Amino acid sequence: MKLVIAIVQDKDANNLRTKFVEANIRATRLSTTGGFLKSGNTTYMIGVEDDRVDEVLALINETSRTRQQFMTPPVNLDAQMDSTSGYPVEVQVGGATVFVMPVDSFHQF
Repeated sequence: MKLVIAIVQDKDANNLRTKFVEANIRATRLSTTGGFLKSGNTTYMIGVEDDRVDEVLALINETSRTRQQFMTPPVNLDAQMDSTSGYPVEVQVGGATVFVMPVDSFHQF
């Protein structure tokens, strides 16, 4: 058995949840916040048999899209910074960060 932890952007979370339900994959959904853009993320914890890990990863890959987004860097009070530091910059967000870990024991009460 494996534990799959998938962190996806909120914009992709509902579509992924639907895919999990259709595939009869049970997942625990947690609301989380990203550190870089401080935007909403969803973290799924999925306990799954070894032979279904590739299926879970395929669903995550299929539904989690990268996209471009503008962000404004934090204000820096350093006078030596150039004057462009306050302007929005385009960054790539989305996709998924996935961890797959072995499970020694699983109990459901």
